[in-house]
Amino acid sequence: MTFKILLLKDASSKSVSGSMNELMDQLPRLLRDAVPGISVDTANNEAEAAELIVAADAVYGTVPPDLFALADNLRWMQCPFAGPDPSFYHQALADSDVVVTNMRGVYSDHIGAHVMAWLLSFSRGMHIYRDRQSQQLWQADAPTVYLPEATALIVGVGGIGGEIARLCAAFGITVIATDPRVEEAPAGVSELHPPDALDDLLPRADFVVVTAPETPATRGFFNQQRFARMKSTGFFINIGRGATVVLDDLDDALRQGVIAGAALDVFQIEPLPKEHDLWTAPNMLITPHTATHGPHLPARWRDVLLENCRLFSVDAPLENVVDKQNWF
Repeated sequence: MTFKILLLKDASSKSVSGSMNELMDQLPRLLRDAVPGISVDTANNEAEAAELIVAADAVYGTVPPDLFALADNLRWMQCPFAGPDPSFYHQALADSDVVVTNMRGVYSDHIGAHVMAWLLSFSRGMHIYRDRQSQQLWQADAPTVYLPEATALIVGVGGIGGEIARLCAAFGITVIATDPRVEEAPAGVSELHPPDALDDLLPRADFVVVTAPETPATRGFFNQQRFARMKSTGFFINIGRGATVVLDDLDDALRQGVIAGAALDVFQIEPLPKEHDLWTAPNMLITPHTATHGPHLPARWRDVLLENCRLFSVDAPLENVVDKQNWF
């Protein structure tokens, strides 16, 4: 099947050291070499996008409502991110027959390593010794967690959560998990539950790891009530989406000793404002949305797009199809 794909330069807006910009320059040639019958257009600005999208069968990039309204033939959109801002899924797109795919799965190993760095640090009291080091304080009494007797609860056990489960299990940790779509427990997961079991599972966990995407159902769902259900010796980790955690409630939980510690890579507000109390909360670890950083990402982005173009050209089911109403 012949088809026309439009590459929007906005797909490079979250570039990693310019790597996405370089990939965008290479994509027209790569696509023409890999997919028989494909026609590739590139839009460098809004005016070009408005002209070219009229005839496009597929788009790689973000298509806002005004541009989407001009698309007469559009059947498929490849989102350039694993989890874009919810505004990506505007109502006109959600109500349409256009299939949307995303880049989920390309970051699993990088994010898995990030989570394990935090989890192991918490288990050996490194967050406490880090603070004591700045005070030149020699005091060797930080509590530890013996991992073969520990339980990790992974909230969202898709590709990223599955990799975290595998790594946790390798350290002897018992892994329990929730997920709305996964039907069989991935390797390393001893118990798989539906999302509505979360409140009953929280008191069992020494580590709560949230990988869930932002959806209408997950916005703010880690709040004062849920932190109160955790063990006072438990640790909270979020590498999913910032909107899932109420930051002020997390700050209160740390300062009042409701939980033992927390680590966040994503936040309700980014960058986290300098004046926010969470910067100085006890036993808090913060990284500036860097859990996805690592090598080989441009090649992975390329491979997802090329494979979906091949599938689209033969009218086969695409990979990483998104539930547009729920944004993932």
